Amino acid sequence: MKVKATVAVLVAVLVVYLALALNRAVILLRTGDPVLIALGVGMVLLPVLGGWLIWLEIKFGRATERLADELAAEGGLPVDDLPRRPSGRVVREAADERFRERQAEVEAAPEDWRRWFRLSLAYDDAGDRRRARQAARKAIALRNDLGDARTGHNQ
Repeated sequence: MKVKATVAVLVAVLVVYLALALNRAVILLRTGDPVLIALGVGMVLLPVLGGWLIWLEIKFGRATERLADELAAEGGLPVDDLPRRPSGRVVREAADERFRERQAEVEAAPEDWRRWFRLSLAYDDAGDRRRARQAARKAIALRNDLGDARTGHNQ
């Protein structure tokens, strides 16, 4: 719940910032000066781009949360039992071993979204956030391809 509150506060602050930037952009667009108009156009595009990126991140977060909830309800969410250093970081050797196990699971059933999601958690434990996100996206895509068995619609 702390994470959701933090995200909500950050999004609210960013929305205020984007609104102020958009306001300044309108002022620049009304000047009639070609250079200032060009800057104004750039300032309009930045809030649009920022809003779109925020939306993508929120959408990704909600999708991964749904997968984690579904996997937990099935009893398939892995237990966080890896040894940790005093700093709280996972011991690298243990994370690497867990990663190898999860990678073998995915290779055995590459169309199983559950295995891809667990692989994403193993990547995250190993500190490879980029590949963790890629594996999570793959899990989301595979899960969405299955659709909702109750309604026949994709999520």
